[in-house]
Amino acid sequence: MNSENKLKQETIVNHLKNYGFVYPGSEIYGGLSNTWDYGPVGVLLKNNIKHLWWKEYVTKQGNSVGLDSSIILNPQVWKASGHLTNFSDPLIDCKQCRNRFRVDKLIEEKLNIHVSEGATFEELEKIIHDNHLVCPVCGKEDWTEIRKFNLMFKTYQSVLQDASSEVYLRPETAQGIFINFMNAQRTSRMKLPFSICQIGKAFRNEITPGNFIFRTREFEQMECEHFCYPDYADTAFEEQLDKVKNFVNNILKFKPENVRLFEHPKDDLSHYSKRTVDIEYNFPHGFSELWGVAHRGNYDLTCHQKESKANIWYLDEKTNTKFIPFVIEPSVGVDRLFYAIVCDTYEEQDLGNNDKRVVMHFTYELSPYKVAVLPLVNKLSAQAYEVFKSLIDKDISATFDTSGSIGKRYRRQDAIGTYYCITFDYDSLNDQKVTIRNRDTMQQERIEIKQIFNYLNNINK
Repeated sequence: MNSENKLKQETIVNHLKNYGFVYPGSEIYGGLSNTWDYGPVGVLLKNNIKHLWWKEYVTKQGNSVGLDSSIILNPQVWKASGHLTNFSDPLIDCKQCRNRFRVDKLIEEKLNIHVSEGATFEELEKIIHDNHLVCPVCGKEDWTEIRKFNLMFKTYQSVLQDASSEVYLRPETAQGIFINFMNAQRTSRMKLPFSICQIGKAFRNEITPGNFIFRTREFEQMECEHFCYPDYADTAFEEQLDKVKNFVNNILKFKPENVRLFEHPKDDLSHYSKRTVDIEYNFPHGFSELWGVAHRGNYDLTCHQKESKANIWYLDEKTNTKFIPFVIEPSVGVDRLFYAIVCDTYEEQDLGNNDKRVVMHFTYELSPYKVAVLPLVNKLSAQAYEVFKSLIDKDISATFDTSGSIGKRYRRQDAIGTYYCITFDYDSLNDQKVTIRNRDTMQQERIEIKQIFNYLNNINK
């Protein structure tokens, strides 16, 4: 997206809402801040994203297994991982309008000053004071002192709501993998290097969520924890980074100008990280993190072994030695990836003669519907429906559309990214053929009804 034709967030949000991708949460009750529901088309796309990731990270790998851990874990998990003490953001309030802000993001967005992760409250307050940073809501320079705000959602796991029953909604899926390392390795008999992967919900009580579904308090993660020998970890990091780049560039086929790499400076790394590289995407609000690859060393497994007193190790059968493996973690949010995909594929086309269309250029695998079956006129609906039924019986994601002129139906299917439109017309009654139209090229060809399934399977997708 060049600056002169930069896609606006309002444009994409309106399109996704109008065509059944994403709705505001609890809309009939006035909504709930920064919550979103995925509609009929959106849930298909979201499931396709997850299926594609799972296929690449689990199904097609010979050294990878899956896991689905609980959302609510023993609180000691979060003590061991450092989340109870370290998982917090610097918080500041405007005394005049009482709006609350995350300090580091406020400084970065309003002053364009990069804030390192290790910055102290004193350093942050000095930046605010020296630059006379004013409240972006009311324009006043009247701030409270900075304080810590823990991002974990707290709840209770018993009838009595006291300290003894406090638990947390998980803020990430990674720890569920680490605490099950021994179980998964033993039952799957995996040999290093190997991966444990998980897709699941996580929850963070963000101070300033926003930018549509880019940052929300409830989100879904796709995380791979790749375990390896310590002396191979640097090489494994490069391999996992290359794998993410291949997924983004060659599988999702993102436009090259919308993707870039960001290597975190040494003094800006998370406390557990030896190295972190982000794949950033050029969202409507600018380049931001899409997918992170972190070298976590053996920090997590070591912490859980210390806190739980359990034996967490890997036995190298060749040397008969026990050690704690190192971990490389590629992690991506489903919602954030969804947002990047719809931004990258959205196009408004001027076809001339006052004819325009909006088209979503999803790959075949990602397309919510692979096919839309359209009877030319309603009189042909029964026969066209039989074609539709034959496709869904073969597990082809298809939709049946009879509303409006054939031209309007083409435009509607283009707008939701349906890959092919199949039109059943009067000639179809005699020659048992249909017209199949390609979404991107709008070219049409006539094929036999009995050959549709083979056509879809054999076409260069």
